[in-house]
Amino acid sequence: MTDAPTNRSAVSPPFDRRMLEALICPQTQTTLDYDAANQELISKAAGLAFPIRNGIPVMLVDEARTLD
Repeated sequence: MTDAPTNRSAVSPPFDRRMLEALICPQTQTTLDYDAANQELISKAAGLAFPIRNGIPVMLVDEARTLD
């Protein structure tokens, strides 16, 4: 018998929508929209999508995805 690690749920913790009241785009200082399907915070003004990883928004421009 091996001591393999147990497979924990791959589901990330949920993003707390109340954080939207405190967060702004680091580039434009404008409000953000929450995209639950893609787990991203969207800055329409900057044309960027900031990822949410493990329930924590990554508010770094270098980590953001450019919107089409």
